[in-house]
Amino acid sequence: MLLTIDAGNTNVVFAVYDGHEQCGKWRIATSGRRTSDEYAVWLFQLMALQGRNPQEVSDAIIASVVPAATVNLVRLCRDHFGCEPMVVGSKTVDLDIRVRLDNPDEIGADRLVNAIEGRETYGAPLIVIDFGTATTFDVVNESGDYCGGAIAPGIYLSIEALHNAAALLPKIDVVKPERVIGRSTAGAMQSGLFYGYIAMIEGMVARIKQEHGGEMKVIATGGLAALFSEATDVIDGIDPEMTIRGLVRIFEHNGMK
Repeated sequence: MLLTIDAGNTNVVFAVYDGHEQCGKWRIATSGRRTSDEYAVWLFQLMALQGRNPQEVSDAIIASVVPAATVNLVRLCRDHFGCEPMVVGSKTVDLDIRVRLDNPDEIGADRLVNAIEGRETYGAPLIVIDFGTATTFDVVNESGDYCGGAIAPGIYLSIEALHNAAALLPKIDVVKPERVIGRSTAGAMQSGLFYGYIAMIEGMVARIKQEHGGEMKVIATGGLAALFSEATDVIDGIDPEMTIRGLVRIFEHNGMK
């Protein structure tokens, strides 16, 4: 079986695959101080609860945007699964995509994985919106090349900023308010965050399409993709498994079938 690991700024997502069939998925809060042994104790117990034997794992692939976590995730694969993991971004890993950036090495692994999987699943040109710690817009042109994009603060970062910077503003949940005009402080904050975010999404998509010079398919991924997709017609579809599935595709492309 293949162990895929997607280490983001907020969570690390683990999934095991038997071919293209996902056999289990688990997540844990990201921490650069968590050791490989701690990962193993946690993950082995969860795998056992779903009837999976860790010894069934023969290969692993990692996409990480947290260097401190990457070190211990690599050790996890080596010490507890007995395999050398493929790491997205390594010079030995062929991603089969041209990166048209001034400095290709600075692009986050997750953004490239999403671009690759989005291109192969939905075609190009394409915009991938990932609702994570940051909200990212990634652009793939007609030739299937990664062209860059935009990075905006994630919705939870915005909530934390409001709560921490303004003494009288409470911490709120992310919900779709019934009204744009809030009748309470919390209601006004929820409206500003939710509908302000929708306006940002619609504005960014429109500007990207204008700059690109034509229509593009728009696919959303990440934890809040479904919530925001319901409130706008600029998103053509949602794909919560995009990053994990993309890791499987990259692994197979590199001949590790």
